[in-house]
Amino acid sequence: MRQARLGAAGLLLWLGASLQGPALAAEPPEILLYRYVDSRGVIVMDRQGVPSEYIGKGYQVLNARGRVVQIVPPAPTAQEIRQAEATRAQASADAQLLQQYSSLDDVDRARARRLAELDALIGVAQGNIQGLSAQQASLQGQAADHERAGRPVPQTLLDQLKDLRTRQQALQAGILRYQQSRQEAEATFAVDRARVQKLLQ
Repeated sequence: MRQARLGAAGLLLWLGASLQGPALAAEPPEILLYRYVDSRGVIVMDRQGVPSEYIGKGYQVLNARGRVVQIVPPAPTAQEIRQAEATRAQASADAQLLQQYSSLDDVDRARARRLAELDALIGVAQGNIQGLSAQQASLQGQAADHERAGRPVPQTLLDQLKDLRTRQQALQAGILRYQQSRQEAEATFAVDRARVQKLLQ
């Protein structure tokens, strides 16, 4: 009786295995084709891949049914890279410009402030030159008095006159720099205003 039960159990195990069928084999990897253009301009289909000298030109990957499953674009040219960098730089500059100026009135006010600052510096320098010129005239008069009296001009007086001339020259050079800065500021604000106007359109 026990043997019969074991036999029945064995039969059931055998039937279950038969119903399940043989173990499923792992599916083979899908065959892919690589399509590219060679140096002669001929379209090539290759299962082994794309030769290194053609990868930069871009290629396509196809499945066994000929359907494109991946497109690898050509590598960018040096000109395209430079253009992309220029575009990114312009976008960054535009963002900073809009953070600084939200309207054309903002640009105009900033321009007026900067030009007023430079004009004030120029005015101060010119006033200082006038003051030095008055001192110079006084010292030159004293030197002339010594010469008319037949006396040599004191060295201290000559040194003072030299110092005044040096200070005047420095102030005049500063005025030229301020004037140049004023011209550059006007040009910069003109460019910024035109760009802001375009960005706000």
